[in-house]
Amino acid sequence: MIENWYDAAKAAEWRSNAGDDPADQELGERVYTSRLIGQNPDLLMHGGGNTSVKLERPDIFGNMQRVLHVKGSGWDLDVIEAPGLPGVWLDPLLKLRALDAMSDEDMVNYQRSSLLNSASPNPSVETLLHAFLPHKYVDHTHATPFLVLANLPNAADICREIFGDRLGIVPYIMPGFGLAKKAAEVYEQNPDVEGLLLIQHGHFAFGGTAKESYDTIVRHSNEVAAYFGLNSLTPIGERVPAAGLDALPVLRGVIAEVTADRDGAMPVFDLRNGPATHEFMLRDDIEALAKRGMASPDHVLRTKGQPLILRKADLVSRDAIKAKVEAFANDYRAYFDRQAPNANEPKKLLTPDPKHAWIEGIGLVGMGGNAKAASAAADLAEQNIRVRAVGEDAGGFYPLNEKDQFDCEYWSLEQAKMGKGTPPPFQGKVVMVTGGAGAIGLATAKAFAAKGANILLVDMDQGALDKSLESLGKWHATHAADITVSGAAEAAVQAAIAAFGGLDILVSNAGSATGGAMLDLDDAAFRKAFELNFFAHKNFATTAAKLMQTQGRGGQILFNISKQAINPGKNMGAYGTPKAATLFLMRQLTLELAGSGIRVNGMNADRIRSGLLTDDFIKERAAARGVSEETYMGGNLLGREVEARHVADGFVNLALMERTTGHVVTVDGGNTEAELR
Repeated sequence: MIENWYDAAKAAEWRSNAGDDPADQELGERVYTSRLIGQNPDLLMHGGGNTSVKLERPDIFGNMQRVLHVKGSGWDLDVIEAPGLPGVWLDPLLKLRALDAMSDEDMVNYQRSSLLNSASPNPSVETLLHAFLPHKYVDHTHATPFLVLANLPNAADICREIFGDRLGIVPYIMPGFGLAKKAAEVYEQNPDVEGLLLIQHGHFAFGGTAKESYDTIVRHSNEVAAYFGLNSLTPIGERVPAAGLDALPVLRGVIAEVTADRDGAMPVFDLRNGPATHEFMLRDDIEALAKRGMASPDHVLRTKGQPLILRKADLVSRDAIKAKVEAFANDYRAYFDRQAPNANEPKKLLTPDPKHAWIEGIGLVGMGGNAKAASAAADLAEQNIRVRAVGEDAGGFYPLNEKDQFDCEYWSLEQAKMGKGTPPPFQGKVVMVTGGAGAIGLATAKAFAAKGANILLVDMDQGALDKSLESLGKWHATHAADITVSGAAEAAVQAAIAAFGGLDILVSNAGSATGGAMLDLDDAAFRKAFELNFFAHKNFATTAAKLMQTQGRGGQILFNISKQAINPGKNMGAYGTPKAATLFLMRQLTLELAGSGIRVNGMNADRIRSGLLTDDFIKERAAARGVSEETYMGGNLLGREVEARHVADGFVNLALMERTTGHVVTVDGGNTEAELR
């Protein structure tokens, strides 16, 4: 059952923090209960749903006017703030009820012209539905129990059995002006209703206070849950450690090969493989359920209308997987060809790639241009498999028909967005950084993440990784390991597959300096230095390269080599010798991997404050050279200390040099003796 999270003390705190204006205080509590709805995945997920409150505010002449604050485009309810509920003058919106019809474009333009602040985001496409209902607070959700109910063939009958006449029943109409008018008509037929069931869509509830409206949303959802025996929450985000994921990088590469242009990025994956997912895969009707469509029109934009289904027999070869992806793409194009001629305006084909997959023996996979999009698709897909299973067993899961699905997926408002935004250069790229919790590693991870990449940090200390991840952000992952032990590279690559589906760029960065004169170093210390500063680089690079070859879409390997490979320092032989070997390794791999489209480059940096170059080490090296610490750190032609961020920028720029391989970039402020020429 869905818990009611309303806390009067927290609500009062939100009101108090909003200031002294009573309208702002109401808006503050509106934000609070909106977040309560958005943070519960059994009420709604990922941009879905909307909330509103009707207030009074002065116009520019000081006259009090009615205002509707409603969720704005681009805001998610789980993190919404007051600016995410833009104000719209209410009375101009109410005049629209007199119209017989209104295009979506005219509606959006009219709503935008009615904003109190022209810099606000566009009000929700369901703004008019909120406006036409008279209640002060209105909430709209896609609760899991209501999605089960809304997609039954006899949804209206079951709704009356559960609620009697306490809910109005609105037939399916695409969101916009027509739905707003119809919902208002249904409400006015019985103004005593507590809410509305929108067939094949979702649920509206309302009240005179934020608490009353929120309480009603939760109570109604639990009444429906009780009817269907949904006694536990939907397990969203279930992941368990798993082996046997080798098909995922193959699938990732095949999807890009089949559905993208030559240089198109591969999708990022989000695997969900909990018990509920595997139990669903055992149903004997999943092929039929897959073709029915999604449980709510909102979902189609993130998931497409159906999943890619892969059985165990499909996972035996790349050709078998490719055949299934090609069939999916062909089916999608045929769907477009059937429906596009019936549209009111020309439509542009979306990419025919799947956005989620049901993979027997592996689990459910969300797919997207980055980890955030893949996670949203996976969350919605997890909710949908429960809705499908419960609904089918309770009388039948029958969501939108193909035409209505197409109208939502190819909505003119969505089509207008196509091509307007340029994705960041590393969107869709998965980057592994070894030594990722160190100064250079973390700076490099942040630099790649800032340009759209999803990062797997690899380092020894999980505590340090956790701290690094906090600064890096939510949509990245970590893997703790001693990279010098046998099998470490294979385990790290498997972690990348489990987290994101594969790997595009390896930044082989981890290293440690061992000082001492060659005559004084014993073999054990020398071999240990080689394990970290050469063999770990070699093992990670070759293992990553094999994965990249499996994906079949090229890739990159970037080595942190060091100026020591070119310009050895006194008493640094145990560090410089393996680094020189790593420089040769880079050149050798350049020759061997170019045919696979894998570029191999390196970075020669010098004197970067890091875990490798500690304060004690700086003191030691300065003493060895007979100079001050300041002179040592700024001992280059520019006379300025080189920082970790400069090395990070070097790695990023190397990665952006699409026709460069076998190259070493020097980031040392200028050191003639270390030049590679």
